Amino acid sequence: MANGQNRADVKPGLEVNVILKKDQRTGVKTKGIVKDLLTNSARHPHGIKVRLEDGQVGRVCEILSSDRLV
Repeated sequence: MANGQNRADVKPGLEVNVILKKDQRTGVKTKGIVKDLLTNSARHPHGIKVRLEDGQVGRVCEILSSDRLV
């Protein structure tokens, strides 16, 4: 499993775990499908920021599957 810190590893359609802004203190993970990448830099130490298909925004902490493409 990749950790989501490299932008090249994160693509729309991937199933990922993200940590939402409201959950940063607790580290609660939210599972979803990537819709948009919001981080422009090639790498981010806290994870690439993405918008999920349900509209939630968070930083990728785990990439769960790389085989599902939209």
